[in-house]
Amino acid sequence: MSKVIETVTPLLKPILEKYDFYLYDIEFVSESGSWYLRVYIDKTGGITIEDCALVSDELSEKLDSIEPDPIPQAYYLEVSSPGAERPLKKDSDFQSAIGDYVNVSLYAPIKGNKVFEGTLKDIKNDTLFIEYNDKSVMRTVEIPKSSIAKARLAIKFD
Repeated sequence: MSKVIETVTPLLKPILEKYDFYLYDIEFVSESGSWYLRVYIDKTGGITIEDCALVSDELSEKLDSIEPDPIPQAYYLEVSSPGAERPLKKDSDFQSAIGDYVNVSLYAPIKGNKVFEGTLKDIKNDTLFIEYNDKSVMRTVEIPKSSIAKARLAIKFD
C-alpha cells in the first residue's frame, strides 16, 4: 500500500461513517504525467453525484489542513462510484457478488475459453462456480481465483 493511501484512508473513515457510505477502493496512480487520487465509494441503494461531491469536498478540506502536505506533488482528486461494472478484487467483493452476473478473464484457458460471463453461483475453497450459457446449454465452470486476470460485475443484455 502506498504512503498516500495509508495517509488518506484514516481521513476518509469518519467522513464515510457519517453518511453511511463505505470505501470500495482507493488508488493513487500516475497517468500521462499527472497524478490521480481516486476514491471509490458506495452505499446501500447506490451512490449519487451529490454523495461524491460531499465526500470530495470534505476530504479535500481535511487534506488541505494537514501540515506538512501529505501529498506533496500536484494531483487530481476523483471521488466516484465504482460503477455498474465494478471490478471484483477483494474476497469481500466476490462474496457480495454471489448471485450476480459477472465477467471473468483468465490468464490461461479453461474448457477452451479465456473469458466467462455468467452468474456467480458460489465460492468454495478459493474457487468460483459460474453458471454460463454455452450454445443455449447452461453449464457451470469452476475457476480457481489464482487463474483470474480480471473480474468485474457485468450487465446482462437479454
